[in-house]
Amino acid sequence: MSPRFRKAFTLIEVLIVVVIMAILAAVIIPQFASSTADAKRSALEFNMHTLRSQIELYRVHHGTYPQLVNNDLPQLYNATNAAGEIGTPGPNYPYGPYITGQLPVNPYNNSNTVVPVSTPGQKPTGVVAGGAGWQYDATTGAIWPNNPEYYSSP
Repeated sequence: MSPRFRKAFTLIEVLIVVVIMAILAAVIIPQFASSTADAKRSALEFNMHTLRSQIELYRVHHGTYPQLVNNDLPQLYNATNAAGEIGTPGPNYPYGPYITGQLPVNPYNNSNTVVPVSTPGQKPTGVVAGGAGWQYDATTGAIWPNNPEYYSSP
């Protein structure tokens, strides 16, 4: 008689594997959840730093901060002249673009629209309704994310 070989797993073996996978999932999934929050926070800080540095560079070139136009800062992603007027890149419009494409988004609400702060010269105290990504003070050049728990000094 030839020996008989098993060709399947027993129920106990399957249950042991399922229990081990459940334990691993319980340990690993919370770590990935905090990684997502950390990634959003890092993206927000990077985007905010990019905006602040390019707004400051615009001020150095033009002597003033860019002004809001229809909840946007088009002077940052277009060529401008010394007066801040937008035009085709060339000798008449030697400055910029300071940002490629469009303004970066706030990763918490996926919006890149910009609204003015309620009180110029002061840090925002609350979220502006309407889902804007950023709050901007054209008098100081300061820009903040439109979610107050992540404000930082300009």
